[in-house]
Amino acid sequence: MQKSWIDQSFYVLVYALTLLAVVITLYPFLYVVSVSLSSVEAIDKKLVTLFPVDFSLSGYRMVLQYPDLWRAYYNTIWYTVVGTVFNIVATCLAAYPLSRKRFFLRRKLNFYIAFTMYFSGGLIPLYMVITELGLYNTRWAMVLPVLVSTFNVMILRSAFENIPNEIFESASMDGAREFTLLFRLAIPLTKPTLAVLTLYYAVAHWNDFFNALLYLGKQELQPLQIFLRRVLIMASPEVLQKMGGETAATSLAVSTLQVRYVAIVVSILPIITIYPFIQKYFVKGITLGAVKG
Repeated sequence: MQKSWIDQSFYVLVYALTLLAVVITLYPFLYVVSVSLSSVEAIDKKLVTLFPVDFSLSGYRMVLQYPDLWRAYYNTIWYTVVGTVFNIVATCLAAYPLSRKRFFLRRKLNFYIAFTMYFSGGLIPLYMVITELGLYNTRWAMVLPVLVSTFNVMILRSAFENIPNEIFESASMDGAREFTLLFRLAIPLTKPTLAVLTLYYAVAHWNDFFNALLYLGKQELQPLQIFLRRVLIMASPEVLQKMGGETAATSLAVSTLQVRYVAIVVSILPIITIYPFIQKYFVKGITLGAVKG
């Protein structure tokens, strides 16, 4: 069936807007990468627009020699890996009983969990709880306060509810207990949803800096985002000097700009590397855990 000119105009408009959105979102990232790979002279003359000019890795060599960067990297990887593992385990343990209709506290717990999505005790009471529990200036301050996301629990609960109940009944008749039903049936059948939630938790831990500002006073425990904050906002020339830069004072600002962009690229490389392998689960995982009205 031939499309009318109205339909064709609509598709042209949609494609044009999509292309514009891609350009608007992609260009800043390409510009940051190009500046990080260009020479100081090209940056000084403002010759970099889209692609690198006078390709150079001097900025990366300068940044990667800084020991605080690797320490911050290790901290962030620790928080991301350990925190994500604890998040997924806790989310599964919370979502599975809420998905079982025979669980007698199901309705009440669903209400109380949903209640926390809209109301909380506030920042000051949370800070007092963290300090009284002895978590201040410890790695667990980045893991335990954000152990469970209520929204993710609701998604996984709905995914568990979409599993046919006959599967669980058949396994129960063969002697399977609840933990067996969870780890041998429910979790394998909801792998796409778990993959999406894993990415959600991992990205949240990787980008988390606010909790580190609140609970981590020791610099040796601070994550990569705090290091990036120091480079971008607080003391870029000081960080540049500590990195061993031998740049003249007149070009210090330009070198600092390159150091900033190099730090940005270095900080997002792991997430960009992992994301394509999980992207295929996104649509299936979200729709599988969608909350039905």
